[in-house]
Amino acid sequence: MKKNILFSLLIAGLCASCDLDINEDPNYPANEQVTPDLIFPSVEAGIAAVVGGDMHNYAGFFSQYFEQSPEASQYVAVSQYNLNEGSQLLDYSYNVLYASALMDAKEILDKSTNTASLFATTILRAYALQVMVDNTSDAPYTEALQGIQNPNPKWDKGEDVYSGVLKEIDDAEAAYDADPSDFEGEDLIFGGNMSQWKGFANALRLRMYLRFIDADVDADNYIAKAEKLVSDNNFFTGNTAFSGFTNESTKRNPWYEINAIEVTGGQCAAYPIVSYYQSYNDPRLAYAIDKNSRNDEYVGQIPGGRTKSDDYNGSDKWLNQDVSPINPDHSDDSGATQPVYFFTQANLQFLIAEVRLRFMNDEAGAKTAYEAAVAADFAARSMGGQESDVISLWDNASTTEDKLHLVYMQKWAAFFCMDHMEAWSEIRRTDYPKLTSVNQADIFSQGTGSGYVAGDLISPWENALGGGLIKRVNYPLNARMYNVNTPEAVALTTPVWWDKN
Repeated sequence: MKKNILFSLLIAGLCASCDLDINEDPNYPANEQVTPDLIFPSVEAGIAAVVGGDMHNYAGFFSQYFEQSPEASQYVAVSQYNLNEGSQLLDYSYNVLYASALMDAKEILDKSTNTASLFATTILRAYALQVMVDNTSDAPYTEALQGIQNPNPKWDKGEDVYSGVLKEIDDAEAAYDADPSDFEGEDLIFGGNMSQWKGFANALRLRMYLRFIDADVDADNYIAKAEKLVSDNNFFTGNTAFSGFTNESTKRNPWYEINAIEVTGGQCAAYPIVSYYQSYNDPRLAYAIDKNSRNDEYVGQIPGGRTKSDDYNGSDKWLNQDVSPINPDHSDDSGATQPVYFFTQANLQFLIAEVRLRFMNDEAGAKTAYEAAVAADFAARSMGGQESDVISLWDNASTTEDKLHLVYMQKWAAFFCMDHMEAWSEIRRTDYPKLTSVNQADIFSQGTGSGYVAGDLISPWENALGGGLIKRVNYPLNARMYNVNTPEAVALTTPVWWDKN
């Protein structure tokens, strides 16, 4: 029964065209026999369907891993930032997060007395709300999920949502520590291991603390908190990832299900990620990127750029054969069953390295974390043992600033095909990779000879924002239709609350 509930939610969650009222849950049966322990996997699955599906896709474009293939058109608007509420970019994710995952989480929090289940559910709720804020800067929170008692919940400020969920985690952990219990039900992330759930909670805290710090909100307090977390080193081992996919219809990894089965060939590799991997002969270049068919080379597409109507060399057209396609099966044919990563070990170790460099004056500790981060990413790709050249880059970074730059850039390199939503968030927080000032035509024709620095982001050639990079997504059209308290539309160039760079 547990598996049936889980995959029923995944099937429903992949239906991106549904119009839902977030105060009603269409996927969760109003049946008192469905107990909290049976609901927990659907909370995990709902979040996985979001961060591993639509968010993974559009954030892949915003992080300049993906680009629109020249002879395709399904993602042109995303690649060129030609988006508004009518584009419904966030609608699927908003629907599934609120009407499914968070409603199911509320059922557990309302019904369960098991402190382990309550703690783990609270962590998932915090993660889901944090991701929502990172898209739109604010989110329904204090008045959300109240059904007909409040069909028009207010949208709380992102800073308040972050503060609120951090307190929820603290309270739930204190309750668990005061009365520890064994986890009840099926857990497809940690198998009910509460030490791992505590480690995940600490990693989420560290992530959010850094965003408070960079937003200059009570920075000294959060620096002290971040330093203590790093010193205590009570984090999860391995990766925090939702597993359980099989290579069967509707049971595959959600991004794979759409982009390798239902709609194929829409993405090619973007110029920045190809150039960065190439600049260091990084073997991860071949992990999910294939050589082009024109001349058997790795060629990235300029963001928002060349299409089949554009000249290639004065006589030929710029076609799919000219660019490197994304290989959804990856190097080990596991794309269909790849877990959805909520928090990678590589990301965690890069954050630890950052804290040690920025606040703790501990370059030796930062180096250890950097090496662990790189090794963890290669291991997650089944490429362990090939990371020595990337690890050795640390020794070429002469200053603390150079080392921090390396940490940020290698984090971006490690997020590719793992956690695109977090990649986009970290780009906005750290301002790395930097945005190049070299124009697109010169990069296209001259490459690094134009002065372009490998890995720098490129303002899309066709850019509906008039230049620069996208900073947030539109409010969901679904929210506009159902909730009169949805805020007025905000320009996509307006940073989210923690993006102060």
